Amino acid sequence: MFRSIRYLRRYRAESLGALIALLLVSAANLAAPQLVRVAIDKGLALRSWPTLMAAVIGLVGIAVGRGLFNFMQGYLAERASQGVAFDLRDALFARIQRLSFSYYDQAQTGQLLTRLTNDVEQVRTFVGSGVVQLAASLVMLVGCAVLLFLINPALACAALLAIAPIFYLLKVFVGKVGPLFGKVQMALGRLNSVLQEDLQGLRVVRAFSGEAREAERYRKINHELRDYNLDVVKAVSNNFPFVNFFANVGTLAVVGFGGVQIFRHHLTIGELIAFNSYLGFLLIPIMTIGFLAAQISRAGASALRVFELLDAALEVTDAPNAHALPPLTGRVEFRDVRFRYAGSEREILRGISFTVEPGQLVALLGTTGAGKSTIINLLPRFYDVTGGAVLIDGHDVREVTLSSLRSQIGVVLQEALLFSGSVRSNIAYGRPEATLAEVRAAAEAAQAAGFIDALPDGYETVIGERGVGLSGGQRQRIAIARALLTAPRLLILDDSTSAVDAETEMSIQAALDRLMRSAQHTAIVIAQRISTVRDADLILVLDDGKIVAHGRHEELLESSRVYAEILGSQLSQNDAQQSAA
Repeated sequence: MFRSIRYLRRYRAESLGALIALLLVSAANLAAPQLVRVAIDKGLALRSWPTLMAAVIGLVGIAVGRGLFNFMQGYLAERASQGVAFDLRDALFARIQRLSFSYYDQAQTGQLLTRLTNDVEQVRTFVGSGVVQLAASLVMLVGCAVLLFLINPALACAALLAIAPIFYLLKVFVGKVGPLFGKVQMALGRLNSVLQEDLQGLRVVRAFSGEAREAERYRKINHELRDYNLDVVKAVSNNFPFVNFFANVGTLAVVGFGGVQIFRHHLTIGELIAFNSYLGFLLIPIMTIGFLAAQISRAGASALRVFELLDAALEVTDAPNAHALPPLTGRVEFRDVRFRYAGSEREILRGISFTVEPGQLVALLGTTGAGKSTIINLLPRFYDVTGGAVLIDGHDVREVTLSSLRSQIGVVLQEALLFSGSVRSNIAYGRPEATLAEVRAAAEAAQAAGFIDALPDGYETVIGERGVGLSGGQRQRIAIARALLTAPRLLILDDSTSAVDAETEMSIQAALDRLMRSAQHTAIVIAQRISTVRDADLILVLDDGKIVAHGRHEELLESSRVYAEILGSQLSQNDAQQSAA
């Protein structure tokens, strides 16, 4: 929580202003009973009309000032708290953009969303207004205690002894609710994860009639969240009635003991009323601190989750002496590369070595889990090798800056992810400054210009999230155009078209072939079609994390049994028939 409070440094003026305003409110509150005492003892008791009027005017002035300072405190505290929330959200989003892929392999999207929304809000609520209220409550607590003893020390001791159990009750309450708030936030994160999964997989859920099962899964976690929240309510209900009871005992002690002192002429009626007012004011900061303690527990649980994300290790970062990668020629070398995912003992790649010369088309072929996707993930440093080295144009990818490396690599994967926005902005994602003419040229090269021109607003047509509104083939061709526009020297491709119709497949294949055969590119492809492997300059056959065969199509047909088996089992029948012909 102290770390969260440090975010207020950027908003010192607002925080200080809110604190001063709240202190002035406290001062006005402390002054009001004194004016009431004067009105009773020196105005009403002595029938002094001027004194009574002066006290009343003073009370009106205090009420106006209290209202003004309350407004200033609320406004300035909210400005500071919203600033802290902005900074935290900004820092979290920036961190999420830089976190290594290995972090996302283990994290749930729903939990991340909860941290950026609900957890930040909990921290904001305390840091923005809670800190100021805590400081003002402590001042009010001390001020009231001092004034009570100044009015009547004996009565002050009696009143404080009567309300002493309240401090113990608040301590017990905070000890109970602290862990509960952590459970509430975790349950909320799990609930968001289920919701996010179901929204993404809605078609799968309905295709397999899984609505009832998913509703039950959501309901189960929703029940947990409800029960944890009810436990918090139960903790409040079990403690605060006793707090109110002892507060009333304090009032009873003041009225009883104070009445005796009035009869003995040791106390005036005005002093008793002022004393009782100060006792009420004393209880307000005590109650406020109790509620703030619960808020601190909740904000503390949220702050822990927020800073856990902010402090997550960046496994893939620029080395201290990293240099910019010069313009590529496209030579790629894997030297005895080994790799395993975080938390796993199994090596996905086990001593992979090969060289790709500039301008070559290399096809990766292998059984499921052989390591094809891992190889293409290591080239742009989505992950770092656990052994060996990946070199591009002789430069170890760990020794160059990530921006200079990834800006020269084009990636077209099987699942073409598009962003909500215009078609033009999606194609120009890698080069936002590209002109419309350049965007059109890339679309034409990707066989996408025809359907884009037919859209209602052409290149300015706005598409939905993840490309909703476009067919799979259209999304894929826009993704190819996006890669083409950056004019990369090194291309990474997954040329699978199994999820689209025959006509769309032909269009995508034509775009991919044009992309892969360009003399300007070195292309590394996870091959799914005979036409790709047949024309490749080099085919790498992977099995169980090793290269078991390499060469051209004709050579491997004669020399590699694994290659022949993969051709027969993984590639489409039409392509197999073409090969046989």
